[in-house]
Amino acid sequence: MSERSTRIVTVTPNPSLDRTIELSGELQRGAVQRAVRTTAEPGGKGVNVSRVVVASGGDTVAVLPGDASDPVLAGLATRGIPTAALPIGAPLRSNVTVTEPTGTTTKLNEPGPSLAGRLDDLAELVATTAGATATGPAARWVVFAGSLPPGLPDDAYAVLVRAVRQRHGDTVGIAVDSSGLPFTALLQSGERIDLVKPNAEELAEVVGGDPDEYERDLEAAVAAAQRLRERNVGAVLLTLGSAGAVLVTDEGSHVAAAPRITARSTVGAGDSALAGYLLAEVAGASPGRRLAQAVATGAAAAALPGSDVPALDHTDPDAVSVRTLAPHAAPEHV
Repeated sequence: MSERSTRIVTVTPNPSLDRTIELSGELQRGAVQRAVRTTAEPGGKGVNVSRVVVASGGDTVAVLPGDASDPVLAGLATRGIPTAALPIGAPLRSNVTVTEPTGTTTKLNEPGPSLAGRLDDLAELVATTAGATATGPAARWVVFAGSLPPGLPDDAYAVLVRAVRQRHGDTVGIAVDSSGLPFTALLQSGERIDLVKPNAEELAEVVGGDPDEYERDLEAAVAAAQRLRERNVGAVLLTLGSAGAVLVTDEGSHVAAAPRITARSTVGAGDSALAGYLLAEVAGASPGRRLAQAVATGAAAAALPGSDVPALDHTDPDAVSVRTLAPHAAPEHV
């Protein structure tokens, strides 16, 4: 990757308008309850990464489907987030999140509009944006994040990653935050991925094991992350919520404890952690420092209401305790 590039391009195939409803007490099924606060923010995993990057003064472009008049695109423009959009002639989805004072979060996600027949168009847009645009340099990182909308095949992420690799080779880093069949299909494709950011359930989905054990035993989590690296993955940033996080790379393994916070909403916390890690990487931070920044940024997001995201200036990576494990040999990629 270019040493001079700091741009982080995010790709969100299934973005949304995230509506958050805050309750004063526990959610009561079948009852009528009044909200104490409601918000609406442009969202989706990659979009949230771009929001953190912009809030922190970084360089980003958010690639997503959607028309310029759509509330998601309009919201991103209002917030000063550069976009490269694929017009689709259909409204993007709305997701609803209900949060309780304890931090318990309930999400209701719509499927999104169909992108049937548009994968090649999206791949071309992604590859072009990862190169040079009229507003800035080539990307250092391209982040593929979130679910796939109806109409795209399960191997859509493999197609998109391949398009970037064919156009730009090793000059761009590839980061992925997804799950289910799209993530499995990407791993089975053999395409090389520089960084993946699963949570405990997503890691267990791919390599097996007990997600609860990974949150209780960080060394078990490290071993599982190392197995994931055998799938042609360079580094694994495993976020474990209040249990902290794990980073496994060619250079070794690091575990971090999460700082004590009062959680208000977990929406976007993992996305913010990924953004914090990438911003630290483009700044030249060591692996341990990248992990500390990831945990600090995720914790700061969880302490905010709704789908608000933090800026790096509002995080405290020095408060995150990072422990380095013994170095290990790089895996044989298959």
